[in-house]
Amino acid sequence: MKIVVTGGAGFIGSNFIKYILNKYTDYEILNIDKLTYAGNLENLKEVEKNPNYKFLKRDICDSDLIDFIDRYDVIINFAAESHVDRAIYGPKIFLKTDIFGTFNLLEISKKKNMRFIQISTDEVYGSIEKGSFDENSPLNPSNPYSASKGSADLLVLSYFKTYKLPVNIIRSCNNYGPNQYPEKFIPLMITNAIENKKLPIYGDGLYKREWIYVLDNCKAIDFILHKGKEGEIYNVSSEFSITNIEVVKKILKILKKDKDLIEFVKDRPGHDRRYSLSCEKIKKLGWKCETDFETGLDLTIKWYVENENWWKNIKRNKEFLIHYKKIYQK
Repeated sequence: MKIVVTGGAGFIGSNFIKYILNKYTDYEILNIDKLTYAGNLENLKEVEKNPNYKFLKRDICDSDLIDFIDRYDVIINFAAESHVDRAIYGPKIFLKTDIFGTFNLLEISKKKNMRFIQISTDEVYGSIEKGSFDENSPLNPSNPYSASKGSADLLVLSYFKTYKLPVNIIRSCNNYGPNQYPEKFIPLMITNAIENKKLPIYGDGLYKREWIYVLDNCKAIDFILHKGKEGEIYNVSSEFSITNIEVVKKILKILKKDKDLIEFVKDRPGHDRRYSLSCEKIKKLGWKCETDFETGLDLTIKWYVENENWWKNIKRNKEFLIHYKKIYQK
């Protein structure tokens, strides 16, 4: 199989590429990434010399991107602007990348007769007080990021209904693990704790999320790639939920750091209280979450402890510092 992975230098995309090339030695991957602030080719050092791997630095919005894609079987679209905090004060780029970029890739898929898999998010459903969302739940996004992803999902479904393009949408809960950009919640808390810096927690810290170790999500995408039914949406979740403050306490305990590092900060606008997904649909394909949160968190912390140069270089970068101050030092 020949796969185009967009956004493959990012967190989930890079982990997926490494997983696929390790599992399927005859598969070929073309990684297309613009290398924005969150894209990092260091994430792919171990496969950069693999003869079945190619990298192309391009924007998924480029009109001539189609000229670089030929004789591939499927596009898996990981490429997106994805940080909610950035979307709140700078939504325009989210609309461009997440909506128009997806449209551009769908057009390429249609013209090249390729399958299309959209990597989406649980955030498109919005918040839920009790119970869990299934794949038929209505979309109710709360911020420009989730609205842009929800819009992209609707575009993907329209191409299935109108053009019979073989598509799937995968909506996963919060991912965590190695190589995640340190502005995201878990790596930010881990790296700040290692540096003995304050750990900024929004509001009362009782916002609740489901967390899945990134390798389990990669395996889920693999299941959809090989067993997914055309036109279907699949939720992916560990079905384990925990409040933000409890996550932070676990991180501090593992790193043997004092709780005095916790700092409650002003809440962000439109903050969803709770996410929860039902993923019975993908379980019927044979997938199951294999990594419990305690194990995954231990593995993640171990990776950040052992790879300080990777994240310290990012956190020293002017771009990171500017946005960190915008978000947490208002």
